[in-house]
Amino acid sequence: QVRLVESGGGLVQAGGSLRLSCAASGSILRINAMGWYRQAPGKQREFVARIASGGSTNYADSVKGRFTISRDNAKNTVYLQMNSLKLEDTAVYYCNVLAVAVGRDAYGYWGQGTQVTVSS
Repeated sequence: QVRLVESGGGLVQAGGSLRLSCAASGSILRINAMGWYRQAPGKQREFVARIASGGSTNYADSVKGRFTISRDNAKNTVYLQMNSLKLEDTAVYYCNVLAVAVGRDAYGYWGQGTQVTVSS
């Protein structure tokens, strides 16, 4: 089984920055893609950013140029640096990790979510 623990959320003023972390642990054989999604109140969960095992990245248009995703393979951890935060970035942010665990095929695991609130 794979366990994801997220941290780094909080309250920040518009224009400020936050850095989210998500550490994966458990019986992991290999981690493929790692990514972040978010869900605002009353809205569906949406894609934010993704980083492949080789380091290539993808971003939602709404965060391009403001957010940066990175990963530390030695620590099985993915980060999301969020700069120039806007009110509309307020949401619960979820980590998603595509991993192969002992005895299992590749599967997308979800973190518990961390709240990011941007105030005016």
